Amino acid sequence: MQATIEKLVPGGQGLATLENGKKAFIWNALPLETVEFEITKDKRSYCEGIATKILQPISERVEPRDACYLATSPWQIMDWDTELGAKTMLVEECFAQQHLHSLVEPTVTDEKEFFYRNKMEYSLYWSHDDSQIHLAFHTRGTHRKEPISQSSLERPEIFAAAQKIVDQLNAQHAEARTYQSLLMRCDQNGHTSGDLFTNGKSHPQMAPLSDTLCGYQYNYSPNGFFQINLPVYEKVLQTIRPLIATEKVLDLYAGVGSIGLSVARDKDLTLVEVNGAAFTEMQNNAAGTNAKCILAKSEDVTEYITPDCTIILDPPRAGCDVKLIKKLLEVQPAMVIYLSCNPITQARDIAAMQDKYFIDQLQPFNFFPRTPHIENLAILRKV
Repeated sequence: MQATIEKLVPGGQGLATLENGKKAFIWNALPLETVEFEITKDKRSYCEGIATKILQPISERVEPRDACYLATSPWQIMDWDTELGAKTMLVEECFAQQHLHSLVEPTVTDEKEFFYRNKMEYSLYWSHDDSQIHLAFHTRGTHRKEPISQSSLERPEIFAAAQKIVDQLNAQHAEARTYQSLLMRCDQNGHTSGDLFTNGKSHPQMAPLSDTLCGYQYNYSPNGFFQINLPVYEKVLQTIRPLIATEKVLDLYAGVGSIGLSVARDKDLTLVEVNGAAFTEMQNNAAGTNAKCILAKSEDVTEYITPDCTIILDPPRAGCDVKLIKKLLEVQPAMVIYLSCNPITQARDIAAMQDKYFIDQLQPFNFFPRTPHIENLAILRKV
């Protein structure tokens, strides 16, 4: 089928309207391009697909670096400035859909397009051609595995360490079906840690890693909660830290505590996290400080929300619980700092708060270059 792409959508695909009025969401396609595409999912009101031939490419299209780009980083097809502009535009669109028309600042980057991820989880693929195990990713939109010979997203130390484990498996004549996946992580100094996840067995204990953010050291498990692009994450923390003007700070959905402990460890800081493993790492990271660590759902400890505290939110993709939003509207702390990996749910949550809060700043950060994923920081102040 043929289609002309109208725009990019928050999911990362190009949007087209077919002759029958059906909407098509197409990977490997950029605005204003005319493409031939193959349908991968066909529903009554829309379909999804992958462009197989670019009939009329735009000048911003570039050659993808990796053969596996559709599986890992489908925005390798556009130049760098186009990606940054698209991410700013998509944040604007997410908020406009909620009738919030605030200025969105240009997307912040450290200018590193590749080899930024400090964590990668690989599938294992058995090749009947050479009777060997290969590192693999899942083909986009399917359960099929795609063997890879290179990947440019993760730091080179990760790929090398993962390949070494695969070489050992092949030397032992192991079978790929024995394993669920292979996880590998490295710190900023290139030290790696990781292991195989074996089917039917509990996850192995992995040697912890350590990194420094804003001058403070954090220890974390390779398969635990920690940001995958630390140089850009540190830019977020450096943006937040000067904004903390209250003595009391409440960090909700705190993970291992890296936001609160980086920007407000000298304050009356309370950290809340529901995941037991992350909470244990948070306690270790908070050792030697006066921070209070609470193991609970953020919406279940709303009594800690007071008018004289700064609220930090970094929820999962689903956004904040409605009970938490209701409490914020009731108590009205002076400032809410909301970091999100999903501007769609972030905009929804902020729209629910607009009678009591105004948006002082919207700042996207390019945590995930060459992918459509966006991290967005919103600064809310009481009306």
